[in-house]
Amino acid sequence: MNLTIIVLVMLALFALNMRLYVGILVAVFAYFTFFNPMPIAIAVQRFISPAQNVSLLAIPFFIMLGTVMSHTGIAERMIRVADLLVGRMRGGMALTNIMVSTLMGGISASNLADSAMLTRMMVPEMEKRGYNRAFACAVTAAGSLITPIIPPGIALIIYGLIADVSIGKMFMAGILPGIVGAVLLMFAAYATSVRRGYKPSREHKLSGKEIGATLASAWPAVVLVLAILGGIRLNIFTPTEAGAVGVTLVLIIGFFVYREMRISHVVDSVVETAKSTASVMLVIMASSALAWVFSLEQAGQALVQFISPLTENPYIFLLAVNVVFLFLGMLIEGTALMIVLVPLLLPTVKALGIDPVHFGIITIVNLSIGTLTPPVGTVMLMVCNIAKVQVGDFTRQAVSMYLALFAFLMLVTYVPIISTWLAQ
Repeated sequence: MNLTIIVLVMLALFALNMRLYVGILVAVFAYFTFFNPMPIAIAVQRFISPAQNVSLLAIPFFIMLGTVMSHTGIAERMIRVADLLVGRMRGGMALTNIMVSTLMGGISASNLADSAMLTRMMVPEMEKRGYNRAFACAVTAAGSLITPIIPPGIALIIYGLIADVSIGKMFMAGILPGIVGAVLLMFAAYATSVRRGYKPSREHKLSGKEIGATLASAWPAVVLVLAILGGIRLNIFTPTEAGAVGVTLVLIIGFFVYREMRISHVVDSVVETAKSTASVMLVIMASSALAWVFSLEQAGQALVQFISPLTENPYIFLLAVNVVFLFLGMLIEGTALMIVLVPLLLPTVKALGIDPVHFGIITIVNLSIGTLTPPVGTVMLMVCNIAKVQVGDFTRQAVSMYLALFAFLMLVTYVPIISTWLAQ
């Protein structure tokens, strides 16, 4: 009963548009004020202790990587490469949009950063080419969901820390699912484009010289991806060190290769990184305190008792988990859900013989979909705000994207080798 009350308080605060970490902290302190005689100083300690985990240093490095990269000119060159590959197909601009998100996701690590940047770059251009603006927003938002899944997504880092799973393995596990998700989204965008008569982004075939110039201009981005993933895979450096290496390489590319970066861009990026890191860390810290409250109230045992009739069949268990994640993802921010629910579910996951790495990818795909669903989908709301599109129009135009994402979720859930093959 106590837990139910504080959860309702927390959801009410979210509904009032209060910041996520504030709503969680109010619920935690309300619990200690009214329902538990334990000194409130202990709650403060539980709030502060997660910040002392040195592995979390990977988060600001990869946020910095994505923020700095927007000033280097890499994005524009990635768009040219994507257009080279799919520009002559029907709906070429939509396909290019999704492919750029996939290519950039392997560098930036932040779906919010990617979707914000591509909404400004791609949506106006797609609208000029005859695309419905809300559909262009739906494609942009859906494509950005590949970013948390494909390495070095920040969600992969957070899950690895929560579940005590190698972050390097999580990075490897995200590669194939990210590619599969991108292919399914591109198929959905292509089918919609054919049905609506959207044209290719270009009619003519590029010459060999043009192809060579396009590929040559993008080589620094390829080096960047290989350095990050190859270094982790070969145990040359840790994920945290990979983030630092990535930032260093991006600065070199921006200043000395493309020569489009300025000192003012670095200053702006540092400020933006500080704000974003603070936001992420406050959510992690507040959610950790809330998870401890859940533990005190034996929420884990209650959850196990609720799903115990299903535990003999791992496939039905995973289906139930998907339903719970999808429903809660419509109401609560994904990082908070991951921090609260994953520790509660992991004992059952291991007891059923489900690979924690596989379960991590399932979790991240679920929570990524949550960022695209009303009423509080963060990516959906940001894209709609930037492009001045109503949420209702967005959701109607995103039907094909939702179907592709649900198909993707089912594949990832019931074909575990997609997630585990490269992580072995």
